[in-house]
Amino acid sequence: MQISKMLAMLGLAVMSLYLFSVGAAGEGGSVPAPTAETATPLSADESRWIEEAEMAEALVRVMESVNSEEIRETTIGGGLAVKNETNYELDLPALMSRPPELKLPAEGVQILIIHTHASEAYTPAGLDRYEANDNRRTADTQYSIVRVGDELTALFEEAGLRVLHDREIYDYPSYTGSYTRSGEAVERCLAEHPEIRIVLDIHRDALGTDGVVYKTMAEEEGVVASQVMLLVGTDESGLSHPNWRGNLALALYLQQRVSLEHPTLMRPVSLVPQRYNQHLTPGSLIVEVGSSGNTLQEALSAIRLFAEAAAPALLELVSA
Repeated sequence: MQISKMLAMLGLAVMSLYLFSVGAAGEGGSVPAPTAETATPLSADESRWIEEAEMAEALVRVMESVNSEEIRETTIGGGLAVKNETNYELDLPALMSRPPELKLPAEGVQILIIHTHASEAYTPAGLDRYEANDNRRTADTQYSIVRVGDELTALFEEAGLRVLHDREIYDYPSYTGSYTRSGEAVERCLAEHPEIRIVLDIHRDALGTDGVVYKTMAEEEGVVASQVMLLVGTDESGLSHPNWRGNLALALYLQQRVSLEHPTLMRPVSLVPQRYNQHLTPGSLIVEVGSSGNTLQEALSAIRLFAEAAAPALLELVSA
């Protein structure tokens, strides 16, 4: 349901409640509280109408929260850089001097795109407005991070890559356990398509504090786009992940190729202690497209720039 319609319904709900109270009590009177004997059961239409009015009121509160925040633009210097949040020492020149050992199969599905947090959405703007489950979250995949996955899938396939896009929602209604559920989904996909070599878990970031929300912006000529970040997990948390260096090699390979064409698009590669299901395949990455302060259109512009450079780089990894 569109916001304008829901707001109109909310206004009608408020007016109807006012007219009911005046009509029942008379001017200046009061309405006695209903009892079990006097209360009239609501019809199905009345119950549905009240439920929709309550949804509209909830949406108003979410929009008021979004509108009360200050959104600031930021461009995070990236390029050929790594934000290392682990205790591992990295030899970046050596890592970037050789291509990844990962090879994509010539036949079958090569890449799985999935969304552990599929309800992540962006700041509403223009026609991109949605029913919010929470602040900047929605089950409507037309406006969530799933829409960005749709775009990346289409662009990769147009370039000649074979992609499977899992559009299921694993973080709603329960956010807790979302990585467990998405990990089980990855394992099911690998059982059906053991030839898959790369898993891209597409997210959007959340940057902000004290009422300020940041939107990452690339400074690329002719487009208005967010930035993109690749996140690589390790085994430093204590969970088994022996091949994380292969994932890092893939991330650095893509980082280098994309940055050559779009120098301000990529934030630094993020290396973290947690593994985030990346132990399941030899080429697993989290891709953060924009942040909560960005709009959907800015994120779509960013993923187009990313795919423009990443797709040819991935095609070079296909086995002869």
